[in-house]
Amino acid sequence: MTVIIDGKELAKKIRGQVAQEVEKLKNRGVNPKLAVIMVGDDPASKVYVKNKSKACNEVGIEFEEFLLDKNIEKNELITLIEKLNWRQDIHGILLQSPIPEHLDIYDAFGAIDYRKDVDGFHPINIGRLALNRQTFISCTPHGILKMLQEYNINLKGANVVILGRSNIVGKPLAQVLLNNDATITICHSKTKNIDKITKNADILISAIGKAKFVTADMVKQGAVVIDVGINRGEDGKLVGDVDFANVSKKASYITPVPGGVGPMTVAMLLNNVVIAAKYLNAQ
Repeated sequence: MTVIIDGKELAKKIRGQVAQEVEKLKNRGVNPKLAVIMVGDDPASKVYVKNKSKACNEVGIEFEEFLLDKNIEKNELITLIEKLNWRQDIHGILLQSPIPEHLDIYDAFGAIDYRKDVDGFHPINIGRLALNRQTFISCTPHGILKMLQEYNINLKGANVVILGRSNIVGKPLAQVLLNNDATITICHSKTKNIDKITKNADILISAIGKAKFVTADMVKQGAVVIDVGINRGEDGKLVGDVDFANVSKKASYITPVPGGVGPMTVAMLLNNVVIAAKYLNAQ
């Protein structure tokens, strides 16, 4: 029988734990605070930022938003980041992506104090992840790891296939799972015979942004299927990268869209803000 992984319920559990940690910090006189920078007026980004603000409010994390004009110059963005780096009342800094093409997002990520880099994109944190040292883990990969652990899905020696090699999900996820003793294969747009590779996966994770790309004939019987994709179907409803209706008949565990990975991403962001607040106020 297929188990549907309930990301909403697990995220709720984690948010409850975060709220308790926030209360402990406040009792010490520390008020965890997240600063979010958004450049331009991308509609999807507005929704994401609103959701993050709401989530912070629910667990007691303070939230400050910085809305910048889409034509802002690089030096203005970097100057703002540097000011936030120095502000002792701010423990986490998040740059909402995408940002306008004339700005280099990696220069901006690199300008964030790595101790406040709650998205896990600073080169120091990426390097520490590669070395399997304690660090901030990108929120979506961290959320996926938590889901697998919560459902007691064994990673040691598991054959994991990841569809997608983005710097936000695919690459850090591969490193996270490698650090947990999985065997990793990454497929991308230039990979040949993808369906043959996916059929050998004990755990198949799709993060490519193509609606219902993963079909039942690409999945072996009993595989664990994690769907990171968020797409709009022809009827306007949210769908994942996976043909859920048919793949769920073969999978042992599967995440739905919505209600799977998405809520976990936000939960792990809140968790990272608490970690940052603890580190920056260590006694």
